[in-house]
Amino acid sequence: MRTVDFTPLYRNAIGFDRLFDMMEAGSAKNASNGYPPYNIEQKDENKYRITMAVAGFAEEQLDITQKENVLIVRGEHKSDEDRKYVYQGIAERNFERKFQLADYVKVIGATMENGLLHVDLEREIPEAMQPRKIAINSGNLLEGK
Repeated sequence: MRTVDFTPLYRNAIGFDRLFDMMEAGSAKNASNGYPPYNIEQKDENKYRITMAVAGFAEEQLDITQKENVLIVRGEHKSDEDRKYVYQGIAERNFERKFQLADYVKVIGATMENGLLHVDLEREIPEAMQPRKIAINSGNLLEGK
């Protein structure tokens, strides 16, 4: 796989450091190798849902943390030394999956159903940053003052 060097862009772009860091992190190969599999669904303009297949994990073995703009989902199996497998085809390994979240996206809840972990997200743009309508006044009003 080819790697992209963003170093020349740092010299000419001011204030975009975080964007370039995110691009570099996104192009880096993920160590988790796709385990566990997941879907990202857009429910409407500002609501999203991440669904992860976590079969074999109990709720108390899962940990969901949001730190700044990163959502971290961890699963930890307790080792069971008493079991002796003839064949083990079900992956029972620990995992950590990180999701980079856009600005103003926060976790609003998580549920587990039929071996699927659902994490609901919502983007809440602050009132000061939302678009607002500007009224156009006629020039006559300004001249009379």
